Amino acid sequence: MNRILLTATTSILLLFSGMGFAADAPPMAGKAQLGVATAEMDAVLLGWSAKKDLLGKTVYNEKKEKIGKVDDIIVTPEKNVSFAIIGTGGFVGMGKHDVAIPTEQIKIQDKNFVLAGATKEALKQLPEFEYARDKNR
Repeated sequence: MNRILLTATTSILLLFSGMGFAADAPPMAGKAQLGVATAEMDAVLLGWSAKKDLLGKTVYNEKKEKIGKVDDIIVTPEKNVSFAIIGTGGFVGMGKHDVAIPTEQIKIQDKNFVLAGATKEALKQLPEFEYARDKNR
């Protein structure tokens, strides 16, 4: 199961790096490559979609209790998919508590995302995640 999460993380990274950093591609006959090369297309097709396969998905603990939802995926400056932002509690956005969880702590079991040892209460005790306010990244 860990291998699936690692493969998914790698695929998402390939997807992000192919989209966001095309300027780093080697020049082809004096021109920079635009888009995904044919050789990279298999990785794109086999990869996971952050929008369809990850965002909004329920996260459970090992007791199959719902503890939150994946609200976001954080790609570090080193181009690694390293953290999932898990939202727990609240109703219609009120009282919700977002926390950053390292992706290696989240396992896939029976097609579900599982964060072993977690409860809603335990997540609420973690420091709340807030986005950086710097707009000049």
